[in-house]
Amino acid sequence: MVSFSLTAPWFTPYLRQLKAKGRGLERLYKKTGLSIHREMYTSHLSHYKDSISKAKTAYYSTLINTREGNSKALFSLLSKITQPTNQLPPHLYSSDFCDTLASFFNSKIENIHHELLVNPDPDLAPPILFDTHHHSFLSFSLPSVNEIAELIKHSKSSTSQLDPLPTVLVKATLPSLSPLITNVIQSSLTTGIIPTSLKKAAVTPILKKPGLDPSNLNNFRPISNLPFISKILEKTVAEQLRIHLSQNNLYEQFQSGFRPLHSTETALLKISNDLLLAADSGLLSILLLLDLSSAFDTISHTILLDRLSAIGIRNIPLNWFHSYLSGRTQFIQLKQFTSHTVPVTTGVPQGSVLGPLLFIIYLLPLGQILRKYKIHFHCYADDTQLYISTKPNSSLPPTSLTDCLLAIKSWFTTNFLKLNNDKTELLLIGTKSIINSIQNFSIPYETSSISPSPQVKSLGVILDSTLSFTSHINSITRSAYFHLRSIRRLRPSLSPHSTAVLVHSLVTSRLDYCNSLLFGLPQKTLRKLQYVQNSAARIVSQTPSSQHITPVLQQLHWLPITHRITYKIFLLTFKSIHNLAPSYLSDLVHVAIPTRTLRSSSSLHLDVPTARLVTMGGRAFSCSAPRLWNSLPPDLRNIGSISQFAKKLKTHLFQLAYSLR
Repeated sequence: MVSFSLTAPWFTPYLRQLKAKGRGLERLYKKTGLSIHREMYTSHLSHYKDSISKAKTAYYSTLINTREGNSKALFSLLSKITQPTNQLPPHLYSSDFCDTLASFFNSKIENIHHELLVNPDPDLAPPILFDTHHHSFLSFSLPSVNEIAELIKHSKSSTSQLDPLPTVLVKATLPSLSPLITNVIQSSLTTGIIPTSLKKAAVTPILKKPGLDPSNLNNFRPISNLPFISKILEKTVAEQLRIHLSQNNLYEQFQSGFRPLHSTETALLKISNDLLLAADSGLLSILLLLDLSSAFDTISHTILLDRLSAIGIRNIPLNWFHSYLSGRTQFIQLKQFTSHTVPVTTGVPQGSVLGPLLFIIYLLPLGQILRKYKIHFHCYADDTQLYISTKPNSSLPPTSLTDCLLAIKSWFTTNFLKLNNDKTELLLIGTKSIINSIQNFSIPYETSSISPSPQVKSLGVILDSTLSFTSHINSITRSAYFHLRSIRRLRPSLSPHSTAVLVHSLVTSRLDYCNSLLFGLPQKTLRKLQYVQNSAARIVSQTPSSQHITPVLQQLHWLPITHRITYKIFLLTFKSIHNLAPSYLSDLVHVAIPTRTLRSSSSLHLDVPTARLVTMGGRAFSCSAPRLWNSLPPDLRNIGSISQFAKKLKTHLFQLAYSLR
């Protein structure tokens, strides 16, 4: 008889009873040899196997469905199920190792600060003056009990060991607890003081990438796990701070990190648009990706408070931020093991709500330096990308770029941010003929130089010199097939819905990530992604490879890859037109003004710029978006609601994809 581990999490008491009964029937049959006993045994064995299958399906479906929409949690779950190995060797789970990590993280930041105490050349980084003609932030608005209750309801149910109650229990008893929690938050906002208990963090060290050597402490990243009430307090403050930044136009236009309507995709779409247009004009583009060492951990609290004051934060709100930054402590936690508690005197907590927002405020002066040297740039939190386009026969590299690098380095040093020279990357971008004509290019930097790489990874997307995205697509397919193999092994124990949840979270999300950048690529390049989608559809529907896939895709209501890409372009175009996208995308599309009043002029048309090369300028968002938009039926172009537009757009593209008209 088939044996299963009694420790399997899906092995229920009922299954244990069935197994015991089966053992008894097996012994009875072996003892008597009667056919009726054999039939009883085989019938029970069949029922037992069916019950195991149902128990597995119910168990895995519950696990998957409770994590629906959380790709990170589903990835972790799938890894545990298919590859149940410890991330760290068992001997590292100890208080001694926690103490070692705590000392390492502390000394790392102290060493960076000590290294940056050298006085920079003031001529390279003149003081930055903020425009003070904006409204001051003089007091917090106090949230109501209902507002706090809603915040708690929509927050993740994760619990820190610092919490007096599990978050699930807090949510279950919300009518009783929400007035008490509201009082704590209102008291903090009116006094400008944060209770000490809310400023302690349990830090979980995670490997920066799977498979890295855990004995090398540099491979760990500290993630702060804060008390639940602390997160609710931070969310309350963060929302009011965002409103202040937006209403006073204080955000850096080309900072896309942690901002409403902004994303890695909008940032990369803007960068790729500029690079494609430059290549279309016969220019060579130089793209620099800057890397900062432990940026969130090294920023100076004094400088950050000065930044907050400079953007109009005054009185109690400024006192509150001072209280938020001062007196913080943390300890390392690995399972049940902890380190000693250490003070935190610099940086903002990674894993906090306010940390990323405070960091982009800290970086605000950087844009003024870059504009001074006429360098294009884009930031996503601490990821900074610089690019400049020039004639390939001009003096290379441009002096403005080398001068700008020196100024940036000086400003970073003054502000206790360390530029990681070893991880700063350079990519040359242009047509094949231009790239092939460039020889021995490098940018002098301090005592060394930066040489071009054949490709770089920018915000999760691999860029190459001709923006062919070949390496990026190869990377997507490798990752997608890895997850599909894991899902296929688990498929017999999954319901159709649970399978679809896994596929959408771990595979389809990868196919859709920044896929607007892939518009205009040759079909032979995109075919690899279509094969991935076909494989995913077969796993979800349990369709054998001998059957044609198109009817399956249609039955699942999945748009093919090329139509998914155009769907994304259409959505981003709609958002750009209706002020639902970053201003840097809205500036790329222009509503056409008809010279004569015609019947067709009532539908929204866009101006279509001309491009010299279909393979370059024709792929740029500023050229492709208007051309695609104008091809839509008038009734679609005139829709004003994003949800209604998305729904009707998918129907329109679905009919085109499967020739249903």
